Amino acid sequence: MTVTGAIGATFLLPLRGIIACCVALRIHPNVLTLVGVLVSAGAGWALAVGEFRLAGFVMLGASVFDFIDGKVADRLRLASRFGGFWDSVMDRFSDLFLLIGLIYLYADLGRTDYVLITALTLAFSVMTSYSRARAESIIPLCKVGFMERPERIVLFMIGAFTNRMAAVLWVILVLSVVTVLDRIYYTWRELRSGDGQVPA
Repeated sequence: MTVTGAIGATFLLPLRGIIACCVALRIHPNVLTLVGVLVSAGAGWALAVGEFRLAGFVMLGASVFDFIDGKVADRLRLASRFGGFWDSVMDRFSDLFLLIGLIYLYADLGRTDYVLITALTLAFSVMTSYSRARAESIIPLCKVGFMERPERIVLFMIGAFTNRMAAVLWVILVLSVVTVLDRIYYTWRELRSGDGQVPA
């Protein structure tokens, strides 16, 4: 179960009320997605000033919007290919806001080692999504690897609530590297088995 799915299962009753209210007001799901990104930006700010626990709660709030936008789209029959694209792009911004906040924090603390680690985590987090998107332009599906966005968000929350963000960054970085390499190998293998050769 994804983090947003877990939140949905835990807070199903109040979320149903929020969803019903959004449907009644005919709030466009793309607007809800955008609000979720802005909330994530708030979490990034909290991380930047070292307020980890506050950041954890703000991330929970952002996950609520991440959960309800798709439900509202279904109820209002507004689901579309652009909506899926918009949601995916906004998810990348949400991830970047969190990591940029941490880069600012570690730079302010003079921890150049963790500035570098966070920057590498940012790079491989983006590459995790990009490698799948690029692979699926030439093969049907590429969902191999553990470190998807929901897992990253769960780990960010764990780091925020336990004040162990440095350790969590190492975990995200290592697993993101493994995921990217796994997707490269999987795509190579699928192309090789499909037509007997790997295109240049």
